[in-house]
Amino acid sequence: MIQKITNEIKIKLKENVRTLTQDQKERMLKILNSSNPNFNTYALKISEIEKIVRDVFKENNASFDDSIEIFKILLKSNINDEKFAGFFFINRFKKQFDEHTINLFHDALFESCDTWALCDSSVIRIIGPFLVKNDKLAKRIIELWSYSENLWIRRASMVILLKIISLKKDFDASYVFNLVEKMLSYPEDYIQKGIGWLLKTCSKYKPNIIFNYLEENKKTLSRLILRYASEKLPKEKRDVILK
Repeated sequence: MIQKITNEIKIKLKENVRTLTQDQKERMLKILNSSNPNFNTYALKISEIEKIVRDVFKENNASFDDSIEIFKILLKSNINDEKFAGFFFINRFKKQFDEHTINLFHDALFESCDTWALCDSSVIRIIGPFLVKNDKLAKRIIELWSYSENLWIRRASMVILLKIISLKKDFDASYVFNLVEKMLSYPEDYIQKGIGWLLKTCSKYKPNIIFNYLEENKKTLSRLILRYASEKLPKEKRDVILK
C-alpha cells in the first residue's frame, strides 16, 4: 500500500511537469535558492500538487500510519514537488495530529528542508493551523525550535508565531519582541527576513506598537528587517523608519 501510493504520487507529479524556458528555470532556481546540490523541481503550482495528492488519496484506503511512512519517503526526495506532496498527503489526516506529529515535522524539516518555500508553506498550511488550537503546545514548540542549530527550524519558529497571529488577529507584544531579540543573534538572511515578516504581520493588527518598536530600535536593526517590517505601515511612518 505504502509503496503503491508513493509511486502513484511520483508518477502523476512527473506527468504534469511544466515545460520551462532556460531563463524561467534559472529564475525559479534563483528564487528558491536551494541548499541541496541535487535539487530538482517539476515547477508545479501548489494547487496542482494538492489536487494530485487529493486524487491519489481518494483512490486508496490509506491509514494515518501509512501516511506517516509516505510522508517520510517523499520528504527524502530531491524533487521539490515530491516533498510538498508528502506534507499534503499527511495533512489529509490532520484531525489525528498530536505533539508526536509535530516532532515528526521537526525531524523532516531538520533533515530534508532545503528551501524557504517548503519551510514556510508547511508551517502556513499545516503546522501553524494545528498549533493555533493549543496555545501551550505552540509556545513550547516555538521556544524549542527557536534555539535549533538548523536554519529552517529557527525560521519555522517565527513562521509558526506569525501564522497564529494571522489567525487570531492579535498578539502579545512582549512575547513577539522577546522572540525577535533572540533571533537577532542569527545573521542569516532568511532569519533576518523572517524577523521582518513577523513584525510586518504584527503591524497589520497593532501598527502603532510596531512603529514605536522599530523607531526605538532602528539603529540596531538591519536595513533588511526595517524594510520588511515597515512594509504595511502608513507611508509617512514608513518614511520615518527608513529615513
